[in-house]
Amino acid sequence: MEIYLPIAEISMNIVLLLGLGLVVGFLSGMFGTGGGFLMTPLLIFIGVPPPVAVATEANQITAASVSGFLAHWRRGNVDLRMGAVLVVSGVIGSGMGVLLFRKLRQIGQIDEFISILFVVFLGAVGILMAAESGRSIIRRWKGRSPGRMHAHYWVHGLPFKMRFRKSKLYISVLVPAGIGLFVGVLSAVMGVGGGFIMIPAMIYILGMPTSIVVGTSLFQIIFVTANSTLLHAGTNQTVDIILALVLLLGAVVGAQFGSRLGARLRGEELRILLAILVLLVCAKLAHDLLVAPLDPYSLSLVFG
Repeated sequence: MEIYLPIAEISMNIVLLLGLGLVVGFLSGMFGTGGGFLMTPLLIFIGVPPPVAVATEANQITAASVSGFLAHWRRGNVDLRMGAVLVVSGVIGSGMGVLLFRKLRQIGQIDEFISILFVVFLGAVGILMAAESGRSIIRRWKGRSPGRMHAHYWVHGLPFKMRFRKSKLYISVLVPAGIGLFVGVLSAVMGVGGGFIMIPAMIYILGMPTSIVVGTSLFQIIFVTANSTLLHAGTNQTVDIILALVLLLGAVVGAQFGSRLGARLRGEELRILLAILVLLVCAKLAHDLLVAPLDPYSLSLVFG
């Protein structure tokens, strides 16, 4: 069954789109990410123009994140104080990101910029997460203590310290604010919730417990992606509401099942699975960027 997407100006199989929403929603609930790191590239792969994929996915992520957040909230796995800091800085960052997105689109460089950003960030985060999670799993198999989840860097000596009781932290508010600002920019430019960046940062830099990180990440993603959606719709006119509605129908259902499975897995198991997914998407995008197309554009002269 085909459905016409007015902003993307193409027709798509509705069953395919529902299936994509279901799968990505499932992953969103399980890992605490918005799922955009997977959905945005998938939409581009099936023919949706990158600017539309980015702006529309921000809308879909909002709905999927609400569903996943509610599931984690019922289990008490959300640090609202930390989430509030991340939301305020993330909303500011997303506004900056939308302006950058508009500028790049005006000069005709947005498609390549989006793909390169995905390859760079997905590759770096995936490799680091896979290496750390692999070491944690090996230590557990050998019966060794897991060790510290994070080290103390110079950022922990910054002023304006705040106590986050749910996460059992006493750190400078500038650190999570900086993370939120950076993730907000990425969210608007790449059409992602930013969980694939924020979750490792919350675990390894802030030192938050993995069980609290997932729900808190989803809480921040809700507001940042909602802000990105509104700004994209008003500034760039690239939000395809029909596409977003079809995707979120599947995503809301999938997120509930994903959150249940995620609660049964160990922290290092969740991280290694997320790392594998991130690296697979990165490899596909890198292949598309570097391999020559099957039908390269050519010029020819016709005489007659």
